[in-house]
Amino acid sequence: MYIDLYDLQNVPPSNINRDDTGSPKTAHYGGTLRSRVSSQAWKRAIREMFKDLLDSSRLGVRTKGAVSLIRDAIVAKRPDLADDAESLAQYALKATGVDVKESDRAGKDKGTLSTEYLIFIAYREIERLADVAIGWHDSGTDVSGKPSAAMKKEVGAVFHGVQAVDIALFGRMLADAPDLNTDASAQVAHAISVDTITPEYDYFTAVDDCASDDNAGAAMIDTVGFNSSTLYRYATLDVDSLYEQLRDVTATVEGAAAFVEAFIRSMPTGKQNSFANRTLPGTCVVALRDTQPINVVDAFEDPVRGEAGSSISRQAAVRLGRKLKLVQDAYGEQPLQAWNITTDEPVAELDEVSAHVTFPALRSELKEALTQALSGRE
Repeated sequence: MYIDLYDLQNVPPSNINRDDTGSPKTAHYGGTLRSRVSSQAWKRAIREMFKDLLDSSRLGVRTKGAVSLIRDAIVAKRPDLADDAESLAQYALKATGVDVKESDRAGKDKGTLSTEYLIFIAYREIERLADVAIGWHDSGTDVSGKPSAAMKKEVGAVFHGVQAVDIALFGRMLADAPDLNTDASAQVAHAISVDTITPEYDYFTAVDDCASDDNAGAAMIDTVGFNSSTLYRYATLDVDSLYEQLRDVTATVEGAAAFVEAFIRSMPTGKQNSFANRTLPGTCVVALRDTQPINVVDAFEDPVRGEAGSSISRQAAVRLGRKLKLVQDAYGEQPLQAWNITTDEPVAELDEVSAHVTFPALRSELKEALTQALSGRE
């Protein structure tokens, strides 16, 4: 069972996601230049919103500083182990197969213990690794040599239990410890604009507030790239995969609902202070399928063009509805249920393939549908 998410989002002048030159990312599609926001940028925005939707005990953190987090957990549980906590934390992480070294980054992090790359670790796993390390200390286990097979197995069990929601959704890859890898149950496409864009540049100056009266010049001169567009966004969630990792119907339903809400409401933070580009999608379609995920980006292979009396966003919504209907008819891909949300007048083409609802109604009906579909699994 899959949840397909389709969003159309009008974004004013902005630089949401920059490339190596500092300009907004772009892509060529249908022979024309489109605005692009990478899936990585939007997935981080989604994960950040999870903090408001789910309890932290069900989430994880992506960091090089896992040793410090485990150390702090050990000290919180056993203040008497403050002097040994870092070495115990390092050894617990080492037993997973993850390499730990002293950081060579400048500043306060220099010389601290860190992993060579970012690892995605659940807060629950941090707590359990702390318990394992404390147990080794109390039992007199030698934590100076090479971890034994039994120790590796004990640590491995920490990662093979119920996953954190965000790790189950977005996956985990540990190059040094492939046994701890987790496949992602969600996929997020790069967002691209439905219309052709023209890169633009804002020339700006900054004045020194404390400059003398006879100094009329600018203290800083620079340019920043931006563009405006209507983005087509798509993501899909494998509900069965999420359930296999969370092992609980209620947790799966809540996790799926949180993903849907965060996908719709989130916004990457690039240059927000300069452009205040926070918008919500003008059109959302959510489809519950039992066959396969379907991305209908080809509805916009021919870019939408502005017309008098019809906005690009409105035309895009009509196209989206028509394409979903064409795919449904051509392939027999009738969704189990589908809903649409619009902030403008209802779109007949969307109403033909989905029920027009408000977001609170969508959330409630989706959770009910998932609960019924997953009933009997436990």
